[in-house]
Amino acid sequence: MIRVLILIFLFISSNLSAEENTMILKLKDGEVKIELFPDVAPGHVKRIKELANSGKYNGVVFHRVIDGFMAQTGDVKHGNTKNSFNPGMVGTGGSDFPDLMAEFNDIPHERGILSMARSQSPDSANSQFFICFDTHPHLDRQYTVFGKVISGMEFVDQIKKGAPGSGSVDNPDIIEKITVEK
Repeated sequence: MIRVLILIFLFISSNLSAEENTMILKLKDGEVKIELFPDVAPGHVKRIKELANSGKYNGVVFHRVIDGFMAQTGDVKHGNTKNSFNPGMVGTGGSDFPDLMAEFNDIPHERGILSMARSQSPDSANSQFFICFDTHPHLDRQYTVFGKVISGMEFVDQIKKGAPGSGSVDNPDIIEKITVEK
């Protein structure tokens, strides 16, 4: 009987943990379900959850979108269309939190991977992130992977693409809302 209770407890707690590490990204064309990886990027997952739970990502633009490469978003300082949007500065800002220490890991940058954007300093990730459209091994162990799209990648594919080369987007698509499942 005790074994059965232990197994039930383990099953319930593992399902709760899985739900706590699932995020829903609402885009104009549909919802994207994302699995977060706190085991390999605990600091980055914690930051993403904090910003998502406080609504900081809601209304933020996809300011850099390169077809076949990635869609970048997350500039909560300059890229929020609902609060102090600055098209000339978007892509240069972060949150009010300090930058994160790198948590590079062995998860490859392939289609559907979410990874933190940063400057040249490995320890400069803050709030911006990108979603890979395809496999890009040159990014592996150079950027912190913190999640993966598990459904709805077809909606990510519909994000408005930017100019060839720079990826700069005129009239960009936005994150309508991000929620962390509880």
